[in-house]
Amino acid sequence: MSNAEAQLGQSEAVNELKALRSSIDNIDAALINMLAERFKCTQKVGVLKATNDLPPADPAREKIQIERLRRLAAEANLDPDFAEKFLNFIVREVIRHHEAIAAEAGN
Repeated sequence: MSNAEAQLGQSEAVNELKALRSSIDNIDAALINMLAERFKCTQKVGVLKATNDLPPADPAREKIQIERLRRLAAEANLDPDFAEKFLNFIVREVIRHHEAIAAEAGN
């Protein structure tokens, strides 16, 4: 039992808290799996770029993606600034992976 559950005691609020946390746990698991799939794809993009001597970063595409994600975030009632920060974090990781792949390929 968590501290919050202990403070609330056995009540309807505790049951609702447990149900909400269960949903949050499921969403977190889905996010991790989605990120894993995304990075599998971007690893393949990195290999494709390295074997074709393309640069690891694509600033024009990144700009388009940020604008697109900000629109999607606003439509979903999610803070567009948060969405942009999240995408920027992912893009930095992807570029880091692409640079490592290019270095391994001798580019």
